[in-house]
This record gives sequence, C-alpha cells and structure tokens, in this order.
Amino acid sequence: MRQIHELPFSHEEVFAGEAGRHIPYHRMYGKQYCVPALTVYNEDELRELRVAAEAVQGIYGKVLRFIQRYMPDSFLVQQLGIHPGLVPAARMEMVLGGITRQDWIIGEAGFKCIENNTDTPTGIPEAAVLEGILVGMADGSAALASPSADMDECIRLCFRSWLEEYARRGLTGTVTFTSFGDHLEDRTNTQYLMDRCREAGYDVHYAPLEELEIVPGEALYHQGRRIDLLYRLYPLEYLIDDRDEETGVDIGAALLELVQEGRLGLMNPAQHVLMQSKGFMAAIWSLYERNEQTPEYCGFRLFDDAELAVISKYLLPTYFESGPFELQSIPYVAKSYWGREGRGTSLIGEEPASGSANHGTEHIPFLQERQQECIASKGDAADEDDAEIAAYYDNQPKIYQQLAPMERAQMATEDGRYSGYLLTGVFVIGGRFAGVLPRIGEKVTGDMAYYCAASVSLVK
Repeated sequence: MRQIHELPFSHEEVFAGEAGRHIPYHRMYGKQYCVPALTVYNEDELRELRVAAEAVQGIYGKVLRFIQRYMPDSFLVQQLGIHPGLVPAARMEMVLGGITRQDWIIGEAGFKCIENNTDTPTGIPEAAVLEGILVGMADGSAALASPSADMDECIRLCFRSWLEEYARRGLTGTVTFTSFGDHLEDRTNTQYLMDRCREAGYDVHYAPLEELEIVPGEALYHQGRRIDLLYRLYPLEYLIDDRDEETGVDIGAALLELVQEGRLGLMNPAQHVLMQSKGFMAAIWSLYERNEQTPEYCGFRLFDDAELAVISKYLLPTYFESGPFELQSIPYVAKSYWGREGRGTSLIGEEPASGSANHGTEHIPFLQERQQECIASKGDAADEDDAEIAAYYDNQPKIYQQLAPMERAQMATEDGRYSGYLLTGVFVIGGRFAGVLPRIGEKVTGDMAYYCAASVSLVK
C-alpha cells in the first residue's frame, strides 16, 4: 500500500489562494480533481525512476530514428496507424527530447513503463507549481521534499534546443502558443509553457486555436500576424482530419504542407506522432526480440547490451496481436492506438493474485459513474456525444500488452475515503527527468482520477 501523507487543510483552504490561481481546474466535471495530500516516494524509488525514465526515453529516441530512416511508409501506416497525410512530416528529423510524460507502475513486478505521452502531455502546472505548494504546507516533521523542482529549467532548456535548431533552418521570431481557448485545463497548461519560453528569452504570443487562419501554400496566421513557430496543445491525429466546413479547405493537410516545406516549425515536432502511437510500443518489443536479426536488414545491431537490459527490465511484452498472451493464458491489456484518458483500453484475463491489476491511461466504469450527474444534466445530446467518442476509440486498431500489478493507495476525498490504484507519471523534458505526476484512480486510470502530488521522503 502506497503511503499517502494527508494535509490538515480542506480543499477550500488549499485552493482559495495561490494554488487555485495556478490550477484553476482543481475541480473538473463537477468533482474534486486535486486532493490536499501527498503521494510519498522514498529516495531510492525516485533515484531509480530518474535513471529508468531517461533510459527509456533514450530507447524511444533510438527506435524513432530507426523507423524514420529504415522502415517503409507501409509500416508507418499499417503497424503504427499513422494517417498517410502525416507520414512525410513525421519522417522529418528534429532534435530528440521534447516535452513528454511516461506512465509508470511501481508494483510487485518492479518498475514498469506502460505508456509514453509524447505529443500533447498535460499535468505540467500540477507538478511544476502545485506540488511545491503542497509540500510546503506539510508538517515540517514529515521531512518531505519536492521531486519536480527542476521542471521549469528543463522546459526552458527544451525550448532553447528547439528554437536554436529552427533558427538554423531559417525559422525565427515570435513563438505562438495555441490551444482551445475555452478549455481551461489545456489553456492553463499552454500558457504555463509559454511563460517558461518567455523566461528563456523568446518573444511569445497566445492564440486560441479557433482563431487561427491558414492560407494554403503560404502561411498560418493569427489576426494578420504570420506564424512561423507554433507550440500546439492539439493532437496531430486530430489535426490531420480537420476541415473548414465553410471554405472546404483541409486545414490539417495545409498546415502539414507548411511544415514539410520548412515554413512552419512545430513543437512538439511532428516526429512525436510516431512515438505517440501505441503501435510504437509493440514496434520496440518486436525489435527487441529480433535484435540479432537487424544486422541483416540495416547492417548494424540496433540495441547494445545495456539497452537490451533496460527494455527487459522496464518495458512490458507488447504485441500487434493477442495470441502470445492467449496461448499462455497470461492476463493482458488491449489498447487502442490513439487511446487517451483510458478510452479504448480493456483489461483481459484473470487478475494477478494481488487483485491489483491495471493499466492504461484510464476509463470506463469509474468514469461513467463519476460523470453520471454531469451527463444527466446535459440530456440526450451528451449521451450521443459520449457514444460517438467511445466508438471512435473502440473502433481503432489495438496493441496488446502484458498486464502488470498496480499498487493500491487510500486517501480522503470530499466524497469520503477512496481506495484506488496509483499510476506514476514521469515527465521527461529535453531528455531529462523533470518531474512526477501521481494519479490515483481505477484499474484503467481515467480523466476522473485524482491528482495526489508527489513528494519524496528524506527520512531513512
């Protein structure tokens, strides 16, 4: 059972001031999201998480370059599920690193990275700001510290690495940051990154996504201002299908054409969509199992012995089909390629003896229970939207990953005592460990999971 340090303050006492200004979405869907408590890790756990997360990110970067340089378009489309219109931009090589968040299970099987959110991760202000506030509110005798204290510097260095590279390619000037303007969580995350970019010495500008205009073959604009550098908190797999209903312009295709022509620099770069596909995890495992065969294909052994050890220790067997698990009656998880917030994720088979199996990024019975009040108030239209969203994720191709046991955690909430499962998010920004985002929810962690800030115990 994971140790939770509960603070002697109510939700209102915590979020009435500075914390609420930084995290205005501390309640979501009419429910408490952030809790006045701390998830406690020991120093050895944080040390291993730091080393393991950076090593796994190194594996992702190596496989990314291998796929970009050696695998045919048919592999990107069929095995990774990349829209054909995304392929040319995804093949463009940009500096490695970026703003990413891995999801880890710390349990009886050890430390296991089950996903990597490489395109549009959120939860950044929670770890970068709220964590420190809550740790500061803890009783001094608890001897707790903040593990995400270096996140701001990691963000600044990441933007510098991107923007220095884009400058070498002839793209300079103001950096525009965009998200849906009326989505409070996304806008807050986007503006937090924008402020760190400003601190790094760059001119910045915020433009709501709905106000952007594109002239195909020419440029992207906001209120007449030309955009050459764009941070976007909007998934590329959504963007590629975007179309202006009034003009008939294929917005996504036109924007990606600007990227391909070198007229627009994206952050995270378009190459991150390859790693965002959950098919990428199956590709890593396939290459791991066939490492001795890669010299016949490309003339070199892809992974060295140290990298093979990292994959074996920290990643889970993941395949493009379920047969390897079904033949041996091993519990596994089916994940939709583009599943987000646990949607399109299913747990299959007997649970481990501990009864603490989990996975994914979230979802469904728990999500439905906690959203029931909201949905009821919105009527039939909400039901139709919910069904359409579920169908979007459930109908995608899937990968299959071995099920790993999760650790339980209990804490006080406004709705009473809650017992759930801990998923540890680890930010790796610019290739460096940057912070921790613990969430406590159901066996598939969803967007209704609680955020319970990380802390590291200094007591031996």
